[in-house]
Amino acid sequence: MAAGSVDNPGMTELILIRHGETDWNRELRFQGQVDVPLNAIGHEQARRVGLQLAGESVQQLVCSDLLRTRQTAMPPAQQLAMQPVNDSALREQNFGVVDGMRVEDIQTQFPQAWSRWTEFDADFAFDAGESTRAFHARVMGALAALTEGRAGQRLLVVTHGGVLDMVYRSALGLSLSGPRQSVIPNGAINRVRMQGYRVEIVSWAETAHLQGMPAQPVYDQSKTAQRAAQAAVSIPNTE
Repeated sequence: MAAGSVDNPGMTELILIRHGETDWNRELRFQGQVDVPLNAIGHEQARRVGLQLAGESVQQLVCSDLLRTRQTAMPPAQQLAMQPVNDSALREQNFGVVDGMRVEDIQTQFPQAWSRWTEFDADFAFDAGESTRAFHARVMGALAALTEGRAGQRLLVVTHGGVLDMVYRSALGLSLSGPRQSVIPNGAINRVRMQGYRVEIVSWAETAHLQGMPAQPVYDQSKTAQRAAQAAVSIPNTE
């Protein structure tokens, strides 16, 4: 695809970037809406994203208002000579009382809630948190509003892994329940087209610009669901 054109002029192209790595990514914490800064690896990922996108024709740069996305947006903003616009509707899912916690701590302090989480039910929410269904409605509504009246334009959006998961599920018509099925690396480049709430994937998880960097931490939701299911089967029936 040419850097200065959108293949389908009736749609808006979005270049979607997941923020760079944080120390909490390394610790596999539920970052949610806690304002965590990038670590050194994350800053390097952001720098490489900026270099990779230099020369792209982009009409607007938008990012979540959380620090890790704003820091990731700065190198692309400098390369493209653009001022990022912050949008709180592009924040990560709100995990309520477990925001900022490690998995093992959630299992200890909120065992019943953790058990419900591992079912990956779209309507479940931690106390004071946001269900996946509500999160999906927020994210897709924000992106539909962002692209309204922008047919044929290209926008750069710096956001979070959960947001990208909602976009991926929408594009492929996947259920909002169930574990994540997409690969969403920190600092990867993802391209989609939107018209209203309709989403088409152009490319996903481009990481050539990240070659040679340390392996990324991965929270594998499918394995989490499998372990939870196996644990449930192993519990003896005492009824």
